Amino acid sequence: MDLTQAATPGYFATMAVEHQVLKRRAERVGPSAADYERNDTRTSLGMGVLSLVAPFVAAKVLAPLVPGRGRYGKALLATAVGAAAVTTVADRFAAAAVRASGDDSPRAARRKRAGRRARQVAAVSAPVAVAAGGVAITTTWLSLFNVGTMWPRRLVRDLGTGPVALGAAILGWDFIYYWNHRFMHTSRYMWAIHVVHHSSERYNLSTTLRQPVADALGTFAPYGLLCLVGINPALIAQARGVNLLYQYWIHTDTIPKLGPFETLFNTASHHRVHHGSNRQYLDRNHGSILIAWDKLFGTFEPEDETVVYGLTKNINTYNLAKIASHEHRDILRDVSRSTNWSDRLSFVLRGPGWAYARHAAAGDLEPAGYD
Repeated sequence: MDLTQAATPGYFATMAVEHQVLKRRAERVGPSAADYERNDTRTSLGMGVLSLVAPFVAAKVLAPLVPGRGRYGKALLATAVGAAAVTTVADRFAAAAVRASGDDSPRAARRKRAGRRARQVAAVSAPVAVAAGGVAITTTWLSLFNVGTMWPRRLVRDLGTGPVALGAAILGWDFIYYWNHRFMHTSRYMWAIHVVHHSSERYNLSTTLRQPVADALGTFAPYGLLCLVGINPALIAQARGVNLLYQYWIHTDTIPKLGPFETLFNTASHHRVHHGSNRQYLDRNHGSILIAWDKLFGTFEPEDETVVYGLTKNINTYNLAKIASHEHRDILRDVSRSTNWSDRLSFVLRGPGWAYARHAAAGDLEPAGYD
């Protein structure tokens, strides 16, 4: 049984209770960012539904594109390589036009015209190269490192399904989750997947359900690594369920700090920090069950000042398609406008903060949504 699906009635029951608690609190002390708002809650629930459907759709759509396995894998690679080559040639023509900028000769005029056309070509071919290459990499990654592929390659015997093996699975999943979660905040193409979860300017139990739909476009540290040390795939699935269920209750403003429990474990207070757009809270507290990983690896921040939820530049929409895709769109737009491969790859691979700083330095604060 999928624990997260079995808990669905509990989700709605606890959200109803929280809503009443927050409503009474608002009557006493005034409204807060934790209060339920109809459009925001509908959006979170809608993203939750889409996140359940998306893996099945992605599997159908992307399976034919896996290089070396899918019917169109070679065509995808050829598209990526061809578009990259066209972009590189176009960059050379554009650079030649720049060098001729101070020359008024007929030859220089031809170079300038060729340079303008080259920029138009590169504005299309560069996003095609990045998109096709990205899909080729992510689909290959998933096909090589999923649980089903790695279990036959295990390095030790099957540890069985007892409590020790289950505990190892939960601990191992939690450790890998920390690094995946941290990576999603430090590389923009991964942030494009995760930004969905941070897009609400409110924070309550419904926020938990505002889940990403584009996991298939990421290169996550594979949970299949647990198979190599003998952890059964069935236990890995259970560990996933336990991990997700634990994360549910920490998405609330109604639970205060929990004293000594917070030394080792993640809590609502610790996770409120993670969802804050305050400068001191950015990219902190990535743990799921254990906050000890953050303390060990230098990403811990205690809750101190009042948390401001959402993104540093909020996207101000309840449109599910825009919430799910806005950062991918902005990445491709940045790639299209860039004039060299260093910038193009930086807009994809470096942290979202780098992209925002780059726009600010150029006097262009768009696109919004960076965190």
